[in-house]
Amino acid sequence: MKILVVYYSMYGHTLQMAKAVAEGASQIAQAEVMLRRVQEFPEVDKIIDQNEFASKIREQQKDIPICTVDDLREADAVILGSPTRYGNMCAQMKQLIDSTAQLWLKGEMEGKPAAVFTSTASTHGGQETTLLTMMVPLLHLGMLIVGVPYSIPGMIHTEARGGTPYGATTIAGGQGELQPTSEDLEICKALGCRVAEVTAKVRS
Repeated sequence: MKILVVYYSMYGHTLQMAKAVAEGASQIAQAEVMLRRVQEFPEVDKIIDQNEFASKIREQQKDIPICTVDDLREADAVILGSPTRYGNMCAQMKQLIDSTAQLWLKGEMEGKPAAVFTSTASTHGGQETTLLTMMVPLLHLGMLIVGVPYSIPGMIHTEARGGTPYGATTIAGGQGELQPTSEDLEICKALGCRVAEVTAKVRS
């Protein structure tokens, strides 16, 4: 079974999360994990050219293939990761989702498990609204949403880390100075593993 992990990352936070999600999914024996990034906008590429740190992160991702509609079609499950943009997913991720009209018309994504993860600049920077709004088009596509249960270690806490029942999260800081904690990444792994487990059950 194919588990597709698709993400967008300018400063590396969702990249780290995506790799952890992929690692978690790969723990299930039947899983073939496909890690993909979404297409960048040309105008944003020009901005990245002028930012030394963002340029380094872009270089780290150059060998990760760009996600296509065929990747979505072939996947048995899809996990999407996006930084928060005003409480919503980034436009780059939305561009990919908006290209799925034919998949929707033919019902090709119906019954496939799906999950989401995000990063924000601050504790109350829109994590849960982003996760919830990312789910909306997945529901329109007929997908089965998989969340993070509270049985996962680290889910019940009062510190500014961890995740939500809607998906895995991390806090990047206003200047991207923070990195995902080990707890954040463990929740990412748990999310990936759970999606793979659910997919195996759906396919059996």
